[in-house]
Amino acid sequence: MQAQQNDSLHLQYKQDSIQNKRAVRKAIYGDARKATLMSACFPGLGQIYNRKYWKAPVIYAALGGLAYWGVNNHIQYKYYSNNLRFEHDDDPSTINTTGYSTSQLIEQKKYYQKYRDMSIMLGMLVYLVNIIDANVDAHLKTFDVSDNLSLHINPYSNFNAHHHNLQAGLSLKLEFK
Repeated sequence: MQAQQNDSLHLQYKQDSIQNKRAVRKAIYGDARKATLMSACFPGLGQIYNRKYWKAPVIYAALGGLAYWGVNNHIQYKYYSNNLRFEHDDDPSTINTTGYSTSQLIEQKKYYQKYRDMSIMLGMLVYLVNIIDANVDAHLKTFDVSDNLSLHINPYSNFNAHHHNLQAGLSLKLEFK
């Protein structure tokens, strides 16, 4: 009878321990997962969830500026692409309105295509950084930044008169109080 009670108490303790570990893990990583998913679904939402409100307008400005740049480059790309096509088709009703030659039209088309593609790639990079920032910021929410931690950076120099050597550098000192 005593052995059964000990086994049930041990089992109960083990289950409580597992539940406590899960609760701690969820408290630490659950917020990060939620912030990551929120930023992946709607850029800036993870930063708002992490209470870093100032980051959301920065993300919107970056994505909006890149979208504006990309759309304008795409419009110019289509303009020069159409004029290049008009230059070489047999239809007399379509004419090249730019005044550029074929080689100049090809250069203009490639120029605007390059910057359109670059704006798309930079937009994808901003979107990815937005997701990573939300995740890292949620993970660092529990990070201890109290005065008990300090880092001192001091210049270091040593002159040896006997060998006429001068040593210089930086000294890093990390203190835990």
